[in-house]
Amino acid sequence: MKAQGWAIQDADKPDWDTMVTNVQKHIRSLNWGYKTDMIKLKIKYLNAYASVVDAHTIQLEKANGDKSTVTAEKIVIACGGRPSYPEIAGAKEFGITSDDMFSLKKAPGKTLVVGASYVALECSGFLTALGYDTTVMVRSILLRGFDQDMANLIGEHMTLYHTKFIHEATPSKMERASPDGPITVTYKSGDGSESTAEFDTVLFAMGRYAVTAGLNLANAGVVAEKNGKFKVNDHD
Repeated sequence: MKAQGWAIQDADKPDWDTMVTNVQKHIRSLNWGYKTDMIKLKIKYLNAYASVVDAHTIQLEKANGDKSTVTAEKIVIACGGRPSYPEIAGAKEFGITSDDMFSLKKAPGKTLVVGASYVALECSGFLTALGYDTTVMVRSILLRGFDQDMANLIGEHMTLYHTKFIHEATPSKMERASPDGPITVTYKSGDGSESTAEFDTVLFAMGRYAVTAGLNLANAGVVAEKNGKFKVNDHD
């Protein structure tokens, strides 16, 4: 446990630096494993940014600006997704997402998690368990699309174990007076009233979008939705 960052004498306060270092080492080892597996299988790996020229042609651009093209009978788009930010002042300047949590240089401290998805509840749950003062801001209901009896039980369980909730509220702006100071979050409640609260970290978990912008998918006849995900036929 100590090697993974846990303080044995005070288990509620892990060594954040050690824990994050171990997480990053694990991620790097996974990436290295994928690369070596591709080499073993004689898969050609091209580290470049791709854009579609037509249904069978892709242009590749390397970090140094060099360009080339490759052709293929079939092209698979599997570029992944990123968490979404709300369109409010200060969100991207002062907020983070679940992708950033284990890259933080220092412990998150008092944290606000904005969202009610399973990612939001998962992040807030482990932050509370690690001993950090954690609050979840919920716009409407927990776990939309899931069984609400179970969703409410999860909320009650988390409250029992000291995760706080601000219900029927959405952030409207974020400000920070100094680089190392707290983040002031202004939020609106369902009745229209406005309130403020201060946090060390604000984490957004409000859904994800596909990273397809800039791929020129239309050149291959692919239509993307607003969230970047593309429409498919009956065969996907």
